[in-house]
Amino acid sequence: MPEGPELHLASQFVNEACRALVFGGCVEKSPVSRNPEVPFESSAYRISASARGKELRLTLSPLPGAQPPQEPLALVFRFGMSGSFQLVPRGELPRHAHLRFYTAPPGPQLALCFVDIRRFGHWDLGGKWQPGRGPCVLQEYEQFRLCPSRENVLRNLSDKAFDRPICEALLDQRFFNGIGNYLRAEILYRLKIPPFKKARSVLEALQQRRPGDPGPLAPKGGKSRKKKSKATQPSPEDGVEDRPPPSKAPSRTLRAKRDLPERTATQRPEATSFQQDPEAPKIPKKGRRKGRQAASGQRRPRKAKADTPSLELEGTSAS
Repeated sequence: MPEGPELHLASQFVNEACRALVFGGCVEKSPVSRNPEVPFESSAYRISASARGKELRLTLSPLPGAQPPQEPLALVFRFGMSGSFQLVPRGELPRHAHLRFYTAPPGPQLALCFVDIRRFGHWDLGGKWQPGRGPCVLQEYEQFRLCPSRENVLRNLSDKAFDRPICEALLDQRFFNGIGNYLRAEILYRLKIPPFKKARSVLEALQQRRPGDPGPLAPKGGKSRKKKSKATQPSPEDGVEDRPPPSKAPSRTLRAKRDLPERTATQRPEATSFQQDPEAPKIPKKGRRKGRQAASGQRRPRKAKADTPSLELEGTSAS
């Protein structure tokens, strides 16, 4: 969605592209647009643009001697979700060009078009900025931050709008004219501010900002850290004792190992019987079935059946 920076770039595009162009005729509106008609017609006029927050003002100024005599006309555009301006040849109009301004002959026939695919864009006659919007974040930063009117930030922190989370308060155009969804996400991410933190608790920190200080909301590392020069570093002559050099003596564990007597062959721990006894039976590998030969080539002996004990009755003899 076009926000403050996009509207600012659109105004720069219109001024640069139309600086040397002369327009003429009437302003043409597409039949599918629900926006008002533009009652302007002149044989020669120029177009200029300026932006403020999420709005762009287009001014049509007739040249001296243009017919019929006409007063300058201003239009204020809001781009909605997909609005933009394009300068194209007259015979190659975009499909969704809902308002068109044609150049006057001689010269190649061009058309400055307001293109809006989703038709959420809007324009108003008269050239007045929409009431209720605060100062522009880009063009009127000092007024946006400090002006005494109700649209500023620091002098209206008691407003109930700042009881909401900071991610919601940044979309209020009374205080943050020009900031939209993607800008608020980028701002909160770069400053590492939790989006659901209370807006007032975040913005109150700006009141303690001093001139030249990047501010309490600046990310870590915002202040430039200057390295101390050699002249400012402490020297031994200033009364600061030098640190003792690292000791080269062996550690306690090494000294303890050196003091231990060497073990004789009889004192060394013997290995397990399984490792030394060559006659010890080898453990069969996993996966071998019963009845197969072991590693020695002999079959495993079968278990002998236990003899069933004979039953003898006391007091009787065998027959």
